[in-house]
Amino acid sequence: MADPAEFATFVRVHSTALVSSAFLLTGDRVDAEELVQDTLVRLYPNWARVAQADVPLAYVRRSLTNNFLNGRRRRSAGDVLVADPPETGYEPDLGGRLSDRELVRSLLDRLPARQRAVLVLRFFEELDDGDIAAIVGCRRGTVRSIVSRSLQQLRLDTERRAASGQPRQTNGNLR
Repeated sequence: MADPAEFATFVRVHSTALVSSAFLLTGDRVDAEELVQDTLVRLYPNWARVAQADVPLAYVRRSLTNNFLNGRRRRSAGDVLVADPPETGYEPDLGGRLSDRELVRSLLDRLPARQRAVLVLRFFEELDDGDIAAIVGCRRGTVRSIVSRSLQQLRLDTERRAASGQPRQTNGNLR
C-alpha cells in the first residue's frame, strides 16, 4: 500500500525536475504537466514498489520517458479544436528576450520522440549511456548512435535555418 505522505514528499521534491524533463520531451508546458501527472497517477497504486527501488527518481524518470515514447496522449472527446485558438494566459517574451532554449526547443520538436528522449536524458538529465539504455530499452552502443544521429540532424536543421534566411536567435540577440 502506498504511503500518501511519502508520495506527497516525493512529488513536492521532484516535480519541478520531472516537469522540466517532460517539457523538453513534449515541447509544451501543459503537455509536460499532463505527462508528469499521468505518470505519477499510474505509479501511485504501486508506490511501495517504486519507493523500494534503488533510486526512486530514476524509476519515475524511466516511467515518464516510456509513457512519452509509448504514444502521445490521444485527444479525448472533450478536446475542442478551433480555427483560431484563444489568447494564451501569459505574455510572450517581448523586446527580443528569447533565449537559446527557445531555439533548442524548436529544433528538438523536429526530432522523433526516441531521439528527443535520448538527447534530453543525456544533456538535460546528464545520464550516462548505460542509464539511458536501461530507460529507453536498447544497448549502450545504440544510445551513442542515436545521440550521434540526433546531433547531426540538429546541425543540419540549424544550417537549413541559417540558409533560409531565418534569423538565428541566441540569448535575445539576433545573429
